[in-house]
Amino acid sequence: MKTAIRISLVASVALAVGSCGSMQSPPGGTSFFVTSVGSGKGADLGGLAGADRHCQSLAQAAGSGNRTWRAYLSTTGSSGYPGVDARDRIGRGPWQNAKGVTVASNVDLLHGANNLTKETALNEKGEMVNGRTDKPNMHDILTGSTRDGRAIAGSDDSTCSNWTSGGFGAAMLGHHDRQGLRDDDASKSWNSSHLSRPTKEGAPGCSQAALQGTGGNGLFYCFAVN
Repeated sequence: MKTAIRISLVASVALAVGSCGSMQSPPGGTSFFVTSVGSGKGADLGGLAGADRHCQSLAQAAGSGNRTWRAYLSTTGSSGYPGVDARDRIGRGPWQNAKGVTVASNVDLLHGANNLTKETALNEKGEMVNGRTDKPNMHDILTGSTRDGRAIAGSDDSTCSNWTSGGFGAAMLGHHDRQGLRDDDASKSWNSSHLSRPTKEGAPGCSQAALQGTGGNGLFYCFAVN
């Protein structure tokens, strides 16, 4: 009888420990991050394919390379080539950061009431990315997107020639820390806050210098599609 009770107690403790472990490490692993580094060539990411490879490479180095990764970037259409919406590239969710915190459970909530903040928009290593109050500020994130995650209509460049220009042009940027110069929706937008612009010294708007000049570093969001 005592032996049976002892076995039962051991099993109960093991079950409790297992349950706690599950709460601390949700199943699924990392499925969202901000890149710790950009291409080093401003907004020239080698197009969508190059940006996706960058996401995959960083994820691989961090131990999450067993998933298919996509960059959260839109592209604008041209004659015979339709544009691409960032929201259509990233799977269905849910997405968790490297600490196991869910930033959004599906695409609609990602573009609505999400849990994306400076504290949750971590890089692939689980590190916090510099925000507006840090030095250097790196809160400008490349997206080329509207607030609902779609390509921006019109003839003006908003994707640095679909992520192939590290010189002239402009890119729509979001603020991963949800902070800006004003207390308005644009400043608080994670994916559509303002366009990049040339520096006072004349560096063009898609260059590394220009991205750093407005508070960025050529970083972008990566999501696992499976």
